[in-house]
Amino acid sequence: MVPLTLLVALLLLALVFSTLSGSVSLGPGEWLATLSGHGSPAHSALLLELRLPRALAALATGGLLAMAGALMQVLLRNPLADPYVLGISGGAAVASLLAMLAGLGGLAVSGSALAGALASTVLVFGLAHGRGPWTPTRLLLTGVVVAAGWGALISLLLATSPARDLRGMLFWLMGDLSYAGQARWPLALLGAGLVLSMPLARGLNVLSRGELTARALGESTTFLRFAIYLLASAMTAGAVATAGSVGFVGLVVPHMLRLSLGNDYRVLLPASALAGGTLLVVADTLARTVLAPRQLPVGVLTALIGVPLFLYLLNRERST
Repeated sequence: MVPLTLLVALLLLALVFSTLSGSVSLGPGEWLATLSGHGSPAHSALLLELRLPRALAALATGGLLAMAGALMQVLLRNPLADPYVLGISGGAAVASLLAMLAGLGGLAVSGSALAGALASTVLVFGLAHGRGPWTPTRLLLTGVVVAAGWGALISLLLATSPARDLRGMLFWLMGDLSYAGQARWPLALLGAGLVLSMPLARGLNVLSRGELTARALGESTTFLRFAIYLLASAMTAGAVATAGSVGFVGLVVPHMLRLSLGNDYRVLLPASALAGGTLLVVADTLARTVLAPRQLPVGVLTALIGVPLFLYLLNRERST
């Protein structure tokens, strides 16, 4: 429990850092007064309506991506698997770009992304299943092919879009929390995903050792794989609908935690939610403050933060 307690403390520090930081200065005293309901109207609007909802949306998005990545890597038995490997983000991207081209924004873009991600999930699962049972290899190959098709459609939409729309579309494709809005439903999805996945932790521990071992120990691998796919797809769809295609988090965070904490999914799943949320909160804070008032795509910052940290942990693991 000590690692989880440390991760909770780091997450709280990241949230404090995020809500204090910005182009408009907000001191610790003003921050505490605003949270206690005694701040000025301007500070209340800044903290409670802008910074805090965005930080919580980043927390939810990062947690969803990291948990989905951990589940995908078990499902596909591939350490390079991430939440986007099965084309879920591609379907979301096509739907959201079409919504942007139609002049829609805000909730309409997020709703379109969610619908596109879920449609892509159904498409991949249906094609991979075919007339018989699907295997991890068949699912992976189907997802890669569908993702390539979505990628072609995205390129076509970008090539034929008006110049005035390109900046917003490209920012969304690289990850953007500017229009995340309220964080209630992403946080609710994160909580639901954690509650539903924790009972599967023992089965995940066994499945990670191989399907034959899991069957020999009495696990229903068909049910387990279906549950993993459904949970990971739903969490990825929620993350993409909230912040666009934020790369790197779902791939690297589970690896970093395995190097630090081991392979026990009873610890790895909640740790992934906490660490992924922390990473994205810090990255989004830097994305909106480094070149303020200009903002950077948050996906760029996740890579710049995560790559050196991951390489450090990997080299430390090799030297032990």
